[in-house]
Amino acid sequence: MTTAVSPALTDAVTRSFARRTRWTFAIPAAIIAYLAYAAISFDLAGLAQRARFDNAAILLGDFWSYKTHVTRDNRTGRLEVAIEGETKGTYPNGMLPDWVTTSGTTTTIDLGAGNVVTYDDAGARFVVPGYGTIDIRPVDGKPVLTAPAPIPDWISVDENKVSVTTDAGRFSYARSKVETFRYQPGWELWFFTLDSPFYGKSWGQLLALATTGDRIDPARSNLGYMVSEFWTNKMWRHGDVVWAIFETVLMAFLGTMTAALVALPLGFLAARNFMPLGIFRAAVRRIFDFLRGVDGLIWTIILSRAFGPGPMTGAIAIAITDTGSFGKMFSEALENIDEKQVEGVKSTGANSLQRARFGVIPQIMPVLLAQVLYYLESNTRSATVIGAIVGGGIGLLLTQAIITQKDWEEVAYYMVLIVLMVMLMDSLSGWLRRKLIKGG
Repeated sequence: MTTAVSPALTDAVTRSFARRTRWTFAIPAAIIAYLAYAAISFDLAGLAQRARFDNAAILLGDFWSYKTHVTRDNRTGRLEVAIEGETKGTYPNGMLPDWVTTSGTTTTIDLGAGNVVTYDDAGARFVVPGYGTIDIRPVDGKPVLTAPAPIPDWISVDENKVSVTTDAGRFSYARSKVETFRYQPGWELWFFTLDSPFYGKSWGQLLALATTGDRIDPARSNLGYMVSEFWTNKMWRHGDVVWAIFETVLMAFLGTMTAALVALPLGFLAARNFMPLGIFRAAVRRIFDFLRGVDGLIWTIILSRAFGPGPMTGAIAIAITDTGSFGKMFSEALENIDEKQVEGVKSTGANSLQRARFGVIPQIMPVLLAQVLYYLESNTRSATVIGAIVGGGIGLLLTQAIITQKDWEEVAYYMVLIVLMVMLMDSLSGWLRRKLIKGG
């Protein structure tokens, strides 16, 4: 027995299929058109042309290397050798790296692979293998260059300065000074600074000093002396960095926990099954919308003008934003509880507070803990940015290092610590979530 299909039904199915087919092609086409519009509007082609990948390569190189400045004052003849050009990294009198030698007024700098720079009374010379000797002598106070022609593009010459950039290092000669930069891998002075009695010693020598060696300082052990020199390192400031990490975590913890404590009772006022007054319930929900609708960074700027900079200002900003988020989530969780459990507690004669404590809180506790722990982990990252604004935590140190435009190895150091801090908070929150929620 066959059933005839009406033409109207066939036509309706055909139109529905055709409409779905058009949407299938229309949505990807709209997305592609929007991406093309965005590429034109933001001038991606021009951006690619203006990109300076050589500068990016230099920046990335500065992350894992350091440079030593060898500078001679052309007016006084004074020679200074300093790591990263900082006073804290200046070699004291009588100490020079093994690739810098002096003889009278002549200074020889061996950059490796046959690249040698020489300072003397006549000026300066840079021997570059495969090219020749770049000779610079002052004439009427201005540097005059003598070098094999044609002059390559890695030599920059103007009226008052000559600069040379090679893979072995950089060199510049100006009226006031001549300077050579040698790049080397690693984070120099990370353990001990140049003025430390432990600088330049091998791991074996340090182990011997820490265990059996005579005391350098009679008032304390060599091991304690080493820890103190490392902790108070003037270049890397390890003690300040650890305190900044602590401030960042504390900022996130205080803000998150304060928001959770404030949002929980407010969540009851915004839940339909606990607050029968619709006007009051709507007012509380609008407050939540306002608090979470303004980004934490905006609250940070506002509060910093009101209370001044500091980690506590950042913690308050996090607390305000998260109160709105927690309030919305907690109220929704309260509206989805099992009323039978509450009725069971009520049948024992429990009052409203007891019903909430024993019939409601146990049901929403897994949601509450999961969200609080997740936001704690997320706020650890946010506290880094907030700290850069309010002047607290590792964010402040990171911003200061970036502003100098030369301490990029410190930027890398702080970035590594931030990533490790976030990874630790992620592992810790995951462990707490398993212990408190799943009981495992």
